[in-house]
Amino acid sequence: MSEQPAGQTSELTKRVLVALVAAPFALWMLWLGGAALTTLLGVVSAISAWELYTRIAKAGGSTPLVGVGVVIAAVIPLAVHAQFLRLVNIPLVAGVFVMLLVVALTIWTRGVNGKPLSAAAITLLGAAYTGGTLSYAYLLRYFGYAVGDAAGFTVVMLPVVLTWASDSGAYFAGRAFKGPKLIPSVSPAKTISGAIGGIVLTLIACIVLTKFFLKPYAHLDFRPVGIVIFSVCISVAAQLGDLAESLFKREAGVKDSGTLLPGHGGALDRFDSLFFVLPVSYVLYWWLLIAVPT
Repeated sequence: MSEQPAGQTSELTKRVLVALVAAPFALWMLWLGGAALTTLLGVVSAISAWELYTRIAKAGGSTPLVGVGVVIAAVIPLAVHAQFLRLVNIPLVAGVFVMLLVVALTIWTRGVNGKPLSAAAITLLGAAYTGGTLSYAYLLRYFGYAVGDAAGFTVVMLPVVLTWASDSGAYFAGRAFKGPKLIPSVSPAKTISGAIGGIVLTLIACIVLTKFFLKPYAHLDFRPVGIVIFSVCISVAAQLGDLAESLFKREAGVKDSGTLLPGHGGALDRFDSLFFVLPVSYVLYWWLLIAVPT
C-alpha cells in the first residue's frame, strides 16, 4: 500500500479539523439568525475585505484604503440587520455619500502619486463585493415567504448546499472526463466537462433538496421548469464566483487569499462562490418560488 507524503497528510488533517469546527458553528449561527448571524457576517466580511485589500490588491500594485474599506464591509451586514428591525431607516442616497467620503479621503491619504482613482475604486468594490454580497445571507434567512426559523434556515441553506454540489460535480466530472479547458488563462485546471458536471449535480441535488427539505420545512416549492432555471443559475453563479477570484489572484500573482483557515486558505477562498450565489438566489427566489399548503 502506497503512503501519502507527510506534508499532504498534515494538510488534509488540517482541512478536516477546521471543517469539523467551522461548519457546525456556521450552521448554528444561521439557525440563530438575528444578531448572531449579523455578527458572523460582519466578521467574515471584514476579514474577506482585508484579504482582498492586503493580499491581492496590494500585490497587484494598488493601495486601497484598508481600514476604511474593512469598516464599511463590516458595517453593511449590521446596517441590513438594523434596517430589518426598523431601528434605522437608511436611504439609498447613503451609499452615494459613502462613495463620496472614500473619494474625498483619497485626496489627503493618496494624493497625485498614490493612484487615488484605483485606491477609491478598489476600496468601494472590496466592501461591496464582500459585505454587500454576504449580507444576502441575512436577507435569505428572513426571506419574505419563509415563516419561522426552520423555514428561514432551509431557504438560506438551499443555495449554500447547491454551491457545494456544483463545486463537487465540477471537480469529479473534470477529473473523470477531462477534455477542453474552460478558461485556461484564468484557471488552467477547470474544464468544460467539469462545468457541465457541476450543473448536472446541482440539478440533481436541487430536485432532492426541494422535495425533502424546502417543501416540507419551508412550505415552498418550484415548478419543474423553476427547478431547472434555479439549478443552472446557481451553478453558473458559483462557477463565476470561483473564476472571478482566480482572475484576481492570477493578476496579483498569489496562490491563496490568506492563511486564516489552515488547509483551506483565506476567507475569500472559501466564500468566493457565495459572493455570486447569495444575491442571485435571492432574486431567483422572488421570481420562481411558489407557496404550498401547510
